[in-house]
Amino acid sequence: MTDFSFSGLSPDTILDALESQGIFLQSGLLALNSYENRVYQFLAEDGQRYVAKFYRPARWTDAQILEEHAFAQALLENEIPLAAPLKLNGETLHHHIVDGTDYRFALFPSVGGRQFENDNLDQLEWMGRFIGRIHRIAQATPFAHRPTIDVESYLDEPKRVLEQSTLLPAHLKTAFFAILNPVIEATKKVYRPSSSIRLHGDCHPGNILWRDGPTFVDLDDCRMGPAIQDLWMMLSGDRQQQLLQLDTLVEAYEEFHPFDTSQLTLIEPLRAMRMVHYMAWLSRRWEDPAFPRAFPWFAEDKYWEGQILALKEQLAALQEPPLKLGF
Repeated sequence: MTDFSFSGLSPDTILDALESQGIFLQSGLLALNSYENRVYQFLAEDGQRYVAKFYRPARWTDAQILEEHAFAQALLENEIPLAAPLKLNGETLHHHIVDGTDYRFALFPSVGGRQFENDNLDQLEWMGRFIGRIHRIAQATPFAHRPTIDVESYLDEPKRVLEQSTLLPAHLKTAFFAILNPVIEATKKVYRPSSSIRLHGDCHPGNILWRDGPTFVDLDDCRMGPAIQDLWMMLSGDRQQQLLQLDTLVEAYEEFHPFDTSQLTLIEPLRAMRMVHYMAWLSRRWEDPAFPRAFPWFAEDKYWEGQILALKEQLAALQEPPLKLGF
């Protein structure tokens, strides 16, 4: 990463970038909750409300971003409710170069709604249908440039990051790695996806807005992986609740796309991979001033003590029988 701070992305730079594409603001810029990128909502002179996303430097190549945009457009063309990038002057990815720095950005329609309620069975039924429709489209062709969910990028590389991190308190390192290593080993034994398709990749309740139905947002983490990745993050509560939720999701999903029940064994491994990846992600991004402000607890003993306990619980979950359909 070459610029963690986005220090050169001043309001004037943002305005100049938007105006270079013929977008003129009527309102001020409202910064939205985003950490990887810088995202702003505004009202334009045409009376429309938009969201501008400025991409973190060096995170994705142009080819990877354009592949995300093409996937979003394909879903939108198939009537999936999605905030897809708008085409301005024939392009969805734009470049604004200032003093040798390339600020890459995209413009999206602003969509509203409340957060999806993952304990609401009616909403889960809707989600199952739409994700089934998404996967029916997604399985037609693979990504050529986007990454894949694998143990190297979600376990091995994050472990190396955590081993070098100065944010993990020295007096907790032994206890932390004493549980992290068995979790990684147990996850690798079970994580054997039989197939991979294009995924939303980060399909959690915060990336779904609800207004008379769902609207999907933020394909920034789309990648190849097992279909269950776009379903398991909607499960919540105890095992009995998750079984009921899973049945509801899959029954609706199969109205549009077949579900591979063998992927149920991947739920807990994927949960473990997300936990390890998340800790390393925070550590990698700590040089960005936005992260210490948003996650001040990350450098505290209490956080790491909590992670040691969470990893112990996850190791136990990896050793339990996987969830099954037919609640």
